[in-house]
Amino acid sequence: MDGEERPQQRAAIYARTSTTKQQLGYSIDEQVRQCVDRCRALDWTVAFVYRDEAMSGKDTDRPMFQEMLTRAKHGQIDVVVFWKIDRFSRSIMHAVQLEKKFQEWGVALHSVTEQIDTTTPSGQFNFRNLANTAEFEREMIRQRTKMGHAARAMEGKWPNASPPLGYEATPDGRLKIVESEASIVRRIFERYVEMKSMANVAEELNERESGHRSWTTASLSATLRNQLYIGRYSVGDIERKEESYRIVSDDLFDEARSIRTRFSGDQSHSRTRMKNKRKTSRVERILEQYRDWIN
Repeated sequence: MDGEERPQQRAAIYARTSTTKQQLGYSIDEQVRQCVDRCRALDWTVAFVYRDEAMSGKDTDRPMFQEMLTRAKHGQIDVVVFWKIDRFSRSIMHAVQLEKKFQEWGVALHSVTEQIDTTTPSGQFNFRNLANTAEFEREMIRQRTKMGHAARAMEGKWPNASPPLGYEATPDGRLKIVESEASIVRRIFERYVEMKSMANVAEELNERESGHRSWTTASLSATLRNQLYIGRYSVGDIERKEESYRIVSDDLFDEARSIRTRFSGDQSHSRTRMKNKRKTSRVERILEQYRDWIN
């Protein structure tokens, strides 16, 4: 292959098909045959042959793959031989992650049809370059996606198909207020200002709007914090004013925020301290539960 001396290796052949109808050249028997031929050419001992038929490559939760991992972890394999990288893993980045684990166990990877061979220093170097290229491509995709989102945000467009309660996405990507939902948003703010309790508002909403969604204090908190309802659009690093998105007034939003944060900062508005009798009762109950647990 590359003229470098290779020690005797215990090889585990891994083959996989994703469907029960693979064409010749992709069949599991053909994969195994080519892998065996490569092992013979390199004077490697075929210690194990693993076949996962009609199994997806999207994860490693495959019966034979898991058995191969176990043997590799216990030092029974020196190199895993496969026909092509997509038979071994779902992507080159996935293969890089797996290779790090195999490297910790002292196990190399070898592809019959590609320049992937970590049994030699030069092969390891090539694999690292391949990994770096894959990482670069992934970062480029991430940057392009981020730029795309930023461009949409600059035009006031929503980045996905699931806008917050009160809105729907229009064909051009902007948001349109849905009045039937907007009235619920306004009611949330108004009732919270009146009741000053998210738990009580959630209970009331679940009784009145049972066919819409199940409300919790967490979902209410997210709604009360969402500045989109006062026309402040913020997606990623882009912030802009979109008055057409306003559902509640600044005064109502600020009043609700003041109530939400009334127990933070100013000690004069701190919660009432627990009475000693109640505190003693709670401590005793906890201690009793602890005694029951250790006995």
